[in-house]
Amino acid sequence: MTAVINIRFNSCHSHLLHVDSSWTIEKVKEQIAAEEGVSPNDIRIIFAGRELQNSTAIREIDLGLHSVLHVIQGRKRNLSLQVETDCERGQGEVPETEKEQSTPLNHYYIFCKNECKKVCAGKLRVRCSKCKQGSFRLEQEPSCWDDVLKPGRIMGVCEEKDCSGDTAEFFFKCANHSSTEDESSVVLYLIKANTRNVECITCLAICDPVLVFPCLEGHSMCLDCFRIYCQTKLNDRDFIQHPELGYTLPCPAGCDNSLINEVHHFRILGDDQYDRYQRFSTEECLLQMGGVLCPQPGCGAGLLPEDEQQRRIECATPQGCGFIFCRRCFQAFHQGDCDQRLMDTASTTGYSVDPARAERARWERLSKDTIGKTTKPCPQCNVPVEKAGGCMHMQCTRCKLDWCWLCHSPWSRECMGNHWFG
Repeated sequence: MTAVINIRFNSCHSHLLHVDSSWTIEKVKEQIAAEEGVSPNDIRIIFAGRELQNSTAIREIDLGLHSVLHVIQGRKRNLSLQVETDCERGQGEVPETEKEQSTPLNHYYIFCKNECKKVCAGKLRVRCSKCKQGSFRLEQEPSCWDDVLKPGRIMGVCEEKDCSGDTAEFFFKCANHSSTEDESSVVLYLIKANTRNVECITCLAICDPVLVFPCLEGHSMCLDCFRIYCQTKLNDRDFIQHPELGYTLPCPAGCDNSLINEVHHFRILGDDQYDRYQRFSTEECLLQMGGVLCPQPGCGAGLLPEDEQQRRIECATPQGCGFIFCRRCFQAFHQGDCDQRLMDTASTTGYSVDPARAERARWERLSKDTIGKTTKPCPQCNVPVEKAGGCMHMQCTRCKLDWCWLCHSPWSRECMGNHWFG
């Protein structure tokens, strides 16, 4: 099968190269060298933070329609490679009970707002944080979300001629369609592949993927139920306006320290409801500043009265509708006391969770003994290899095979894009 890949040579120019999927990198180098008038021994090819070896076949590389292979001419800069890194948090640990799959194990999910307009599997990519080019070799591999989301965690060497960049910048692309080199999507890191077969806290179904709340118990919820949970809370205006995290929600089981801290997860609501979510967020900020919202149907303008004790509020034109209302009961302005019946808060639908269901929906419900099994045999020579961190890239101490902890097969660029860390 033939494919068309984008070749960027020495960051000077780019061109398309027609290749066969059975070709090796050595064959690709020969083709590029012939076109550029250089020796194939003088060029190196970098993709996703790693230099590709001559024996690697094109079909083994996780290339999209607009993926770029960076071709560098000249001697390699010194770099000390490491495989494992320490991680402050335990997101990278993967239990022994991962379910077997023949399809790619996608551990990263994004919301594709440009083309798919839904939650999609994501591909992890890396580039130089200074020049934004992909000709960047990593000093060490990411092992947890902090390594990917926090700037300055992973160092390396940029191979661009006039760039001194030494810091990696990770980003995500939608795996469902081709995209340009500079296109990226926000990763929804609370959404995970349900490799542990955890039940949804609401419907008890075993779905894939699931959203895992950041509470200690890691309560899990299928995406359909999460959408209903968000819409119910939105209808009740029962979101929490946090000074740092914004307009957000906690775990429905009422767990401490469980607020969702990446508001792009609420994109799951869909465009119309997400627009409503953003409007409510803005209105809540206004209310916390001492403002009020015009109660007239079809208006809802935000108002900031100068006197907080003032009862008579006018939604002034031309920005407002001209309605004059009582600040206490939000009815048309009147003299005397407000009707208490109108001031009673309407009952809300609420959203409750059965404690028994919450217990069954814990992401960390597996026993410590099960999670603690961190040794697997090398897929080539069967020598036991211990996993010490969150990175899925393993190397056998005997036969030196680079292999994937999750796939239990030779390490590939597809592993890097789908589940570099767990």
